[in-house]
Amino acid sequence: MSVEIKLSRSNRIYRPNELVEGKIVTKLSSSISHQGIRLNVNASVNLQVRGGSAGVIESFYGVIKPITILNKTVEVLKSGRISSGTTEIPFSFWLKDPGEKPLEKFYETYHGGDISIQYLASVDISRGYLHKSLSATVEFIIESEKENLPEKPISPEMVIFYMTQDTQRHSLLPELKSGGFRVSGKVCTLCSLSDPIEGELTIESSAVPIQSIEIHLLRLESILVGEKIATESSLIQTTQVCNCTCNHEKFYTILLLLILCKTFISYSSY
Repeated sequence: MSVEIKLSRSNRIYRPNELVEGKIVTKLSSSISHQGIRLNVNASVNLQVRGGSAGVIESFYGVIKPITILNKTVEVLKSGRISSGTTEIPFSFWLKDPGEKPLEKFYETYHGGDISIQYLASVDISRGYLHKSLSATVEFIIESEKENLPEKPISPEMVIFYMTQDTQRHSLLPELKSGGFRVSGKVCTLCSLSDPIEGELTIESSAVPIQSIEIHLLRLESILVGEKIATESSLIQTTQVCNCTCNHEKFYTILLLLILCKTFISYSSY
């Protein structure tokens, strides 16, 4: 016997003011009786353990409490029986009921290195003390509400930069250190997550041939502990933007949405 939750949207993406619909699908070899079917909807901001050596933020795991965003229970069916074979039981619920004051702001789904924001729907089919309950869980994705999205595209903010042998903190080849190099360009530092990061690169000079140029996207996660801010950075994306067959190159980097989120600060966080 098995139970599964299937949401009506294949991409599982919803906004806080929308209705979530789906089906609880059971596959049974024989009919069973139950004491009710309930759907538990939970969402929270959590610290998580990555494993390996503990980082600055991870060292506070177990000390800082999660932030509860959503916690509700929906009664799908009262006690009764489920027949053998495949049975589909429909359900629906509002993420925010009309007039309901949310426990916390609906942050967008985020799977970070030390911090995660998850929205989960779990079904529990209670069968009494003598039988094990049937349960299943599915994650759904929350994006910003339509009214919070900008009406006009965000104006990109371009920052001019340059790199030389004097701006590097790591060791360089002797001939590169003595002969030098200079790469300049500009990159967009303010953009929508749905748009690529755009920029330009120009190789002005180099004492040795440059084989390739890559962009590393770092993720910064911070928590407030007392009067101190603990910050951890992690590399989440590497994109080759230039194979150096030409001296001037435009680049576009597509963002991986689930492992990053828009910049935000919550003073009620921790």
